[in-house]
Amino acid sequence: MSVSAGSLSSNSYEGGGRLSNGHSHDYESFFSVAESKRNGDLKEMLEGSKDSKKLEAMRVAIGLIARGRDVAYLFPAVVKNVLTKNLELKKLVYVYLVRYAEEEQDIALLSISAFQKALKDPNQLIRASALRVLSSIRVTAIAPIIMLSIRESSTDMSSFVRKTAAHAIPKLYSLDPTQKEGLISIIEKLLNDQTTLVAGSAVMAFEIVCPEMIRLIHKKYRSLCSLVVDVDEWGQVAIMNMLTRYARSQFLDPNAHEDEGEAAFYAATDSSEESVDTDEEEEEEAKSKRKRKRKPYTMDQDHRLFLRNTNPLLQSRNSAVVMAVAQVYFHLAPMSEINLVVKPLIRLLHSHREVQAVVLSNIASLSLKYQGLFESHLKSFLIHDQDPTYIRNLKLEILTNIASEASISTILRELQTYVCSCDKSFVAAVIQAIGRCASRIDDVTEMCLAGLLRLMKHQNEAVAAESVVVVKKLLQLQSGDHKDTLLQIAKMAHHVKVPMAKASALWLVGEYSHHVPRLAPDILRLALKSFPSEEEIVKLQILNLAAKLTVTNPKQSKCLCQYALNLAKYDVNYDIRDRARFLRQLLFPAEKTALSKHAKRLLLSNKPAPTFESAYSDRLCFQVGSLSQMIGRNAAGYQDLPDFPEEAPDPSVRNVVVAFACSKSSFKEKTASKKKKTLELFYSSSSSSDSDEETSEEEDSEDESSHDSEDDEDEESSEEEESEGETESEDTSESSEEEEEEESTDSEEEEEEEEAVVVAEKRKDNTTRSNVPALIDFS
Repeated sequence: MSVSAGSLSSNSYEGGGRLSNGHSHDYESFFSVAESKRNGDLKEMLEGSKDSKKLEAMRVAIGLIARGRDVAYLFPAVVKNVLTKNLELKKLVYVYLVRYAEEEQDIALLSISAFQKALKDPNQLIRASALRVLSSIRVTAIAPIIMLSIRESSTDMSSFVRKTAAHAIPKLYSLDPTQKEGLISIIEKLLNDQTTLVAGSAVMAFEIVCPEMIRLIHKKYRSLCSLVVDVDEWGQVAIMNMLTRYARSQFLDPNAHEDEGEAAFYAATDSSEESVDTDEEEEEEAKSKRKRKRKPYTMDQDHRLFLRNTNPLLQSRNSAVVMAVAQVYFHLAPMSEINLVVKPLIRLLHSHREVQAVVLSNIASLSLKYQGLFESHLKSFLIHDQDPTYIRNLKLEILTNIASEASISTILRELQTYVCSCDKSFVAAVIQAIGRCASRIDDVTEMCLAGLLRLMKHQNEAVAAESVVVVKKLLQLQSGDHKDTLLQIAKMAHHVKVPMAKASALWLVGEYSHHVPRLAPDILRLALKSFPSEEEIVKLQILNLAAKLTVTNPKQSKCLCQYALNLAKYDVNYDIRDRARFLRQLLFPAEKTALSKHAKRLLLSNKPAPTFESAYSDRLCFQVGSLSQMIGRNAAGYQDLPDFPEEAPDPSVRNVVVAFACSKSSFKEKTASKKKKTLELFYSSSSSSDSDEETSEEEDSEDESSHDSEDDEDEESSEEEESEGETESEDTSESSEEEEEEESTDSEEEEEEEEAVVVAEKRKDNTTRSNVPALIDFS
């Protein structure tokens, strides 16, 4: 059942879709009203004084834009409503201006002051929309104004406005690249933003403006790894792509130690064989050097953090996110963990055809490197009748790549059924796939060759011709004589009409002419009859056949060869003329030369066996999931992944200074304890002095009442006690002064340490971190 786009849209409009603004209206009636008001009514409504009319006109205009209609003629009337106080109307005006500000730059410049004023509007949507419109005006003269607006919006209280500022950065950079330094400082500020709404946009701005400044990511690496799960899907893809490039430049290859281990093993065995006669001391030194070189690989904790935090995103509903996680694992994970992404990729094959094509294209290139990874999911790549041609070809490529001795029987049965398809181009691709399977697995070569020989008798010329081409390649790979096969090909060589197939048949007859000595000259005679009307590739093979037969069977072929050279002498194509001139001097020289003596060795030398290369073999160099990998060549803006470093860079560059909160609390505890101790000392000293004074007064009264005669002695004793009390009071006053001095010094030390912490927080990445109070490792 086929449904046209027009009937689908009309049915959807008639099926009950409504626009509710106090009253219900059908979509169709709404846009019919829009069509009737398009010529002049909308302009009059926008230039009127009633906000309700203006709002209705703007809704109609936005609806026309959504349908792909051009309403640029309304731009002057819309710009006049920039200063309206109606919030809904202002939103629609900004939506319209974002669409047409780049086309109508001169008129848009007249309202720049209104946009700058709107940047301070209380509504965050108005502020963000004003910045979007301002950055959409592509006039270099206002680049400083846009720069100032972006700088102010990057510190806005609203995360939505900060996100819009991040989106405006690439626009300004493309408009005026000289603003790069100022934009980098803004990007650095936005990268420090811990809001999930801003993180993805800031990373995307970093990727466009300054992707080479990897130092900006060092301190933010761990925070971005922790935020990637909570960021929006668009931001997740941007963050994972950026962190993949970062990880490739900062971490060691997790799979390199396996290759190094094998190389060290073989190097050790070779050296042991060569050093049989060397001294034992030299052998021990060589062994110790090898042990020192073989350092056990341990994955960096930050490397593991990235892989661990992206693993939950394999369950995402967004296919782009799943593909981004897949490229993270394929480029960064150890071999033992790559199989985690196989099932999520297979799940994407149940999505739309467009998504299937992208996923299958990536699997087709990955299956060349990881053959056994997708073999267990063989049934997911079986071809169905409803699959379009591009999906069929991709699945066929994958089936050929994952073929092994265990699964080849199942795959060949599938290919046998595909040959009966009515799509002849697909059948030709199936025959090529059979040839690739036969060349890779020796156990099924004979069986595949027999099946291809049967296809050579197919009624369709394209199928038969493709079979001849594949058989020719397989015969070059085989070492047997294959006389029966050559006879069958020789008999059908004259009847083949496809140029490539006919050229292949003629090449086989000439290369293996000793197997068909009687039939070969007759094939040459029949081929020369249609020589003038043949394609270039066929003419070249006819000349080669004539030359080879002249060397192996000169009695029957010499005259035919001269006739062929005479025909080629006057051919339109200069390649044919040059080939004929070369063969004439080689086979029939006026004077014998050294080259003519070796004519047979030149013409019948051993040829290298052909290879059945996959069309996706050259796409492994591209990043998985990228557009370049999809199209097979470098797309605009593509950046190659950096190679893993031989030695890991310093991991301490990713440490983050978070000592302020800890030091402040510790300072408070220390000062509180010191104050408590000083208070205890103060009260204890004062209480002791009071008790001494009381006891001295009691003794004086007793002495006066009981011993009146001993006044002199009492006076002396009282004087001594008073002197002692004075000394004690002096001691207490000195202790209080010392306590005050200690408190003042403590407060000064506290202020100095707090200032040091603030300075440490404001340090840049290139400053040393030797005096930082505390470091916390988030790994």
